[in-house]
Order: sequence, then structure tokens, then C-alpha cells
Amino acid sequence: MKHDITSLKDFLSRKIKALAVFPALAIWLICGASATAWAADGFAPLLTIKEFRALPQNEVVLLDTRSTWRYLLGHIPGAQPTGDWQDYSVRRDGVPGFIDQDTATIARKLKAMGVDREKTLVLYGDPEDKWRTDGRFFWMLEFYGFTRTALLEGGVDSWENQGLPLERGPAPSPAASNLKAQDIQFNWDVYADQKWIADRLHSPNLALIDNREQNEYNGATPYGSSRGGHIPGAVHIDWREFYDARGRLKPLDTLESLLAKWKITKDKEVVVYCTGGVRSGMAYFVFRCLGYNVRNYDGSWWDWSRNPQLPVES
Repeated sequence: MKHDITSLKDFLSRKIKALAVFPALAIWLICGASATAWAADGFAPLLTIKEFRALPQNEVVLLDTRSTWRYLLGHIPGAQPTGDWQDYSVRRDGVPGFIDQDTATIARKLKAMGVDREKTLVLYGDPEDKWRTDGRFFWMLEFYGFTRTALLEGGVDSWENQGLPLERGPAPSPAASNLKAQDIQFNWDVYADQKWIADRLHSPNLALIDNREQNEYNGATPYGSSRGGHIPGAVHIDWREFYDARGRLKPLDTLESLLAKWKITKDKEVVVYCTGGVRSGMAYFVFRCLGYNVRNYDGSWWDWSRNPQLPVES
């Protein structure tokens, strides 16, 4: 995470700080020394099953971002279903996908899942899902100011592969937290919108990355966008290029080679986008891991393509 992220109020006990070293070492091995950019206290946002189980479970909120039916068929014990990512978004002028900025509404939804600012939030999704909504939720929670948020590597698949039990059916509701509307504090440093990008278009300090599929970048509109194409100057990197077939981050040298191909360097401000800021959430996670300054464009192509005043390349 960025060192200046809003409201670094979370203070951990010495015991938890010591445990946090182990996930940090794991990220170090995966992403190299740049992983120290995640957080000043050594917290790492990618946890293996072993590292997750080592954390004091009363200090953790485990969130399952998959579909309801997948959750009911089997989930990690104690996990709470988040619901659909769209439950935390709003429409503006007919455009879907914008992150909900009603702090009272967001606090009410997160509070019901036991989320508060003193706990570590661990998310998992479906590694084979081409949308991977856990990336959107990760970015969303960072935007809302939660500084101790992590993804669980491999999710349910890794859990089962280690012979660990699953729960089926609905989970008991947790005790509601004390989260209040004022606890939702927006971190604008991880957010980009139409105006922010348009004001900086063609700047040498901006790296725009389109994380959709190649045919979408070239002009296909399978999800009802107003126009086809991409934002001028954006390079195409399908978000899945960052991950292997099991949904795990590729080795550091592979990631570095991919970014070097497009001259994407750490001195640039990176903006990722897709159709509605969901797939780009997984790319956002990668750039945060690698220590880049990165923003997610929540309106993404649905928003940009709808404005006839904005330029398009195809």
C-alpha cells in the first residue's frame, strides 16, 4: 500500500506484527524487494493458506467474493459472503459500475459482515473466473480507507487441496461491528475518473492500461458499450497475463518483462481500466504488489465510450 494512504489508524499488537512478517516474506519472494512498498509495518496483501491460518482469527474478517451459489456449495469456514460487486456500485446518467460513495450505505453493509478498521480483511474469489471480482473488492476496500486488506492465494481450491474442510450452506451472521459512516474515508490516490484521465491524456508521466480482452481493445462491444475501441494511448494487457492458469501471480521476472515491453516504469502514474472497473481490479492488485502508483478507473469503458466529446482509438 502507499505510505500516505488515508487514515493509517490501525495499530497492531506485537504478536500480530510478528505474524505479519511471514506474509511479507512470501510477497518478497513472489514480487521482489519492491514489495516493501505495500505498507510501512510490513503487512503483505497476498496470503498463503498457511499464513492466513497463522493469524489470530479473532482479528480477521474472511470475505468470500464469489457468487451466492458457489458460496452455498462450499466455502472456507467462517467466511462471510460479500454479495455481488454491483451491490457496492451505482449508476450515473445510465452508466453502471461507479463505486458507491454513500458512506452511510457502505458502512451499514460492511458492518453487517463484521468489518471494522481494527481487523485484517482477507478476500478470496474463484481463480478460474475471468472476472475475478475479489480484485474489485480489494481496490474498493482500499478506496474506502481500509489499510489491512489482503487476497488469499488460491482461495477455496488451495484450501481443499490441503485437505482442509469446507462449510456448506449459509453461514451464521457475525456480530455486527462498530463501523460508522465516518470510518469510511476515501483514498483518492487510488481512484481515477473520466476527467482525471482526460486532463492528463498523452502525458509522458501517464501509463494507461486496458485490461480487457484483445477483441474489446480492438473495437468489439460485447457488454453494451456505446462505442468500440480504447482510450487513446492505452496499451493492451489482458489482466490474465499477470497470472498463471491456477490464478496465481507469475514470477517476478515474467511480470517485469511484460511491463518493460510497454515501457511501464515506476516513475509513471499507472491507470488501469476495463469495462466497469472489475477485471482491472486484479491488475490494480498486481501493480500495488510491485510497488507502482496505480489508480483504478471504476467507470472504465462504459463511462468513457458514452461521452461523445472524448476521443477513441480502435
